[in-house]
Amino acid sequence: MGARGAPSRRRQSGRRPRYLPTGSFPFLLLLLLLCIQLGGGQKKKENLLAEKVEQLMEWSSRRSIFRMNGDKFRKFIKTPPRNYSMIVMFTALQPQRQCSVCRQANEEYQILANSWRYSSAFCNKLFFSMVDYDEGTDVFQQLNMNSAPTFMHFPPKGRPKRADTFDLQRIGFAAEQLAKWIADRTDVHFLYGTFLLASRKLHLIAIRVFRPPNYSGTIALALLVSLVGGLLYLRRNNLEFIYNKTGWAMVSLCIVFAMTSGQMWNHIRGPPYAHKNPHNGQVMLLSPWGWFF
Repeated sequence: MGARGAPSRRRQSGRRPRYLPTGSFPFLLLLLLLCIQLGGGQKKKENLLAEKVEQLMEWSSRRSIFRMNGDKFRKFIKTPPRNYSMIVMFTALQPQRQCSVCRQANEEYQILANSWRYSSAFCNKLFFSMVDYDEGTDVFQQLNMNSAPTFMHFPPKGRPKRADTFDLQRIGFAAEQLAKWIADRTDVHFLYGTFLLASRKLHLIAIRVFRPPNYSGTIALALLVSLVGGLLYLRRNNLEFIYNKTGWAMVSLCIVFAMTSGQMWNHIRGPPYAHKNPHNGQVMLLSPWGWFF
């Protein structure tokens, strides 16, 4: 009996429980606390991002372009987290600044923002805002900006690159030109006069750049037709002036001069309102080489 029980005692003595080293408990506790802290930090970041997006959507529901001061600019644009693109126009619209170009650029910017705001593809991935010099002087100083208007794109991640600043002097500030620039910098693509928003499912939604109707040309044409009709009615008994060669020659010369003028070239080519000299950087309203084009 004793000889047979010896192996069983040896087997029982070989099944000793294994314990972790005493020094591993602080390490596991530290790792657990670190995981809890990281999870809480991630949750806090998600909540902060949700609050920012909710606030931006509320502003966009009121106005397609919302104004920002220094505090709002730092909170919603400079400070992470951010998962949206922001287009900002830096301008000076106060009357004492006497910036007529700023007012014209603001009208085109408003057309572009309204086209995006009232489209079916409007979402929380792209916002339009504005920083006026008199409301955000510190922002201009922070960005070392000394000219207006200026358009900049702030991407969801990282700092803006050189291409994120719109080349206004070379391209102009028409809404269609701004839309093409946005297409190059964001996920909202511009094609043949429309925005195309590409989603992950490769569904494309067309958004037209809608311009409000301009009836000035129609009114001018109606007045011209009325004037000519009235003149013919008054001279209905004597229409010999219609066969006057001198009169038709003067009309032909006026049409030729109008079609070959610089204004017609500007209407067709759409050049910018200002030109920057590549040698000294001076901004000029009249091009010194305009007479040779």
